[in-house]
Amino acid sequence: MNSEANARRIALVESCFGASGQPLAVPGRVLVGEGVLTKMCRKKPKPRQVFLFNDILVYGNIVMSKKKYNQQHIIPLEEVQLSSLDDNGQHRNGWLIKTPTKSFAVYAATATEKTEWMAHINKCVQDLLNKSGKKAADTHAAVWVPDDAATTCQHCQRVQFNVIQRRHHCRKCGRVVCGACSSKKILLPHQSSKPLRCCLACYDEVSAASKAGLGDNRPAGDARDMAVNDNSSDDDSDDEGNPGDDAAQPPMLTQTMKFYERGDAATNANAEVGAPAAPEDDAAVIDKLV
Repeated sequence: MNSEANARRIALVESCFGASGQPLAVPGRVLVGEGVLTKMCRKKPKPRQVFLFNDILVYGNIVMSKKKYNQQHIIPLEEVQLSSLDDNGQHRNGWLIKTPTKSFAVYAATATEKTEWMAHINKCVQDLLNKSGKKAADTHAAVWVPDDAATTCQHCQRVQFNVIQRRHHCRKCGRVVCGACSSKKILLPHQSSKPLRCCLACYDEVSAASKAGLGDNRPAGDARDMAVNDNSSDDDSDDEGNPGDDAAQPPMLTQTMKFYERGDAATNANAEVGAPAAPEDDAAVIDKLV
């Protein structure tokens, strides 16, 4: 493994995030690959720069392509589980990235990119679990239904959303519901130490399980009490305004991805998807131009 080349790559990622990002250079960390994926955010699909390390997955908003990113998110790979998605209209080559605190869908430009991304991520996750002896996470946050997928409340099926009747998301099931149907809150320890908004159906389910002494989730009262001090906003931080969201490229645009020949994780994953071996230096980049 060319440690100097790896250190240069990680330093470049840190510089692209600047002061808004966290330090990424730690002993033993390897940058396995990078590229642009389309992330399904609450309001619309948006391009995100994604970096796969051998222990974490990092993504951020694109302010200036290959030069500046912000809104850095870091996901420990030990918590990650992937699930493939079937193609549906314009949403093709996608899969779910599920963790205990947050789950979401991403889409690659081609089926080949999807296969390679999933193979590399799964290999890194498995290597970490084998090394640590830990078990894969069995509890994952719900994937939020996009706003535009629901014109009426998905609980009561009656209330139509408009400027007065706002959309809310149940943190347990991810459905889009009206204010009246999400007037309760529950404790979901894997997501937050604070009570979170939920739909009435999930509240009843959690209440019944709590009375029976099952599970870690607990009912926590009325969501209307959160009006003043509600830190569990319905907004997805990835939906925050950013010049790069609309200026960098439209969602689903053809992109370039790179996987580096770095250590067992990258080498073995490349072998799985049929990628050729390459020397361990800066030229050892497998570029997929699609």
